[in-house]
Amino acid sequence: MKKQLKALSILLIVLLLHFIAFAQNNKKERTREFYFSWGYNKEWYTNSNVKISQPGLGNEYNFVGIKGHDHPGWDEGLFKIPLSIPQYNYRFGLFVNKKKGIAFEINFDHTKYIFADQSARIKGAINNRAVDSIVHFSAANGFHYYLNNGANFLLFNIVKRWQWYASNNKHIKIDFLGKAGIGPVIPHVENAFFGQANQPGFQLGGWNIGIETAIRTTFFNYVFLEYSNKLDYARYSNLKVFEGRAKHAFGTYEMVASLGFSFPVGAREKN
Repeated sequence: MKKQLKALSILLIVLLLHFIAFAQNNKKERTREFYFSWGYNKEWYTNSNVKISQPGLGNEYNFVGIKGHDHPGWDEGLFKIPLSIPQYNYRFGLFVNKKKGIAFEINFDHTKYIFADQSARIKGAINNRAVDSIVHFSAANGFHYYLNNGANFLLFNIVKRWQWYASNNKHIKIDFLGKAGIGPVIPHVENAFFGQANQPGFQLGGWNIGIETAIRTTFFNYVFLEYSNKLDYARYSNLKVFEGRAKHAFGTYEMVASLGFSFPVGAREKN
């Protein structure tokens, strides 16, 4: 019975979208288009340096060439946990000129960055004494560095859309999108060095810049699936550590998959 109800619900939704699309095709198009989407992402990070400054302790040192990794979460049972626990993303956009395919977009990626369980080179000064050595960077040894509740990239993008394909009845459209933008990073900072932990929390932590290419397949003008590849460079500063601050910068390659909805808005086109 449940399977039959589910099948009937899907059929009704498809028929409704078909009716809306048919009605839309018999009217003059609107000049603008609003869209939003929700999805999930996977990240790979460049090797990087983390600079620690604790003047009151006589510490000024770098972890050199460290390796960070993400924590997708969605691969551990997406429907068993809240939607916002895994690495998720959302987009809000407005095509201000549909004919030219120009849009402005708010682009947020809840990314996670983890520096842990590796041999890390530490170079600089500790207790006002020069050091250049290797430490085992692990929680058991008094070290951890998590942007695990989010490295959190926020971008304000300019978007350009090119149409690749449209079926004769325009019920299926495939578009290519290019995006570029800049914005703040809003990390959740949690760390400990030599057994001295910070007070974890969110903060404005610097800026990032990114470019993204996407393929969007739209069904019945309103529902779309989007797959994108993204490159991002994030530069963090004044991250809170025990009695001090940290700086960190790294590059990211992302793969993003999302489900979205689009709606025509604005005035109708003139003759």
